[in-house]
Amino acid sequence: MAPDVVSMLLELRKKYCLGLITNGPSKAQWEKVEKLHIGHYFDVVLVSGDLLWEKPEAHIFHEACRILGVSPNNCIMVGDKLETDILGGLQAGLGGTVWIPISDKTRLSTDDPKPDYTIKRVTDLLPILNRRPGAPELEDSSSNASDGS
Repeated sequence: MAPDVVSMLLELRKKYCLGLITNGPSKAQWEKVEKLHIGHYFDVVLVSGDLLWEKPEAHIFHEACRILGVSPNNCIMVGDKLETDILGGLQAGLGGTVWIPISDKTRLSTDDPKPDYTIKRVTDLLPILNRRPGAPELEDSSSNASDGS
């Protein structure tokens, strides 16, 4: 993992509980978590292959919130997939959603779920959270941190 991402995760853990939710078969997803050495940066890691639900189902987000001991409206979803991460965060009633487009699709179409923020890199998350008192309240979609493309 890039040093700036590690630094960001360590900084976030000083103020927030962090959760990782991933879809896929249990063995394959846990192997990825282990290979990337990322499990210890999170307070909870949920793999859909271990559960009855997967993103975008609200249940998997609510389960993460339950384990973390936080209400959904005090959580944000940061993800790269509109159809699972952002849609799931919206359907679960999370306090905000942040989209990091990493595929060829970098623009929203009219049918896409609308994230509260769009950022180019995961490390762009810190300035969003730091400028918002009481973060992660991301209710103002008119001030998107979009790349404008």
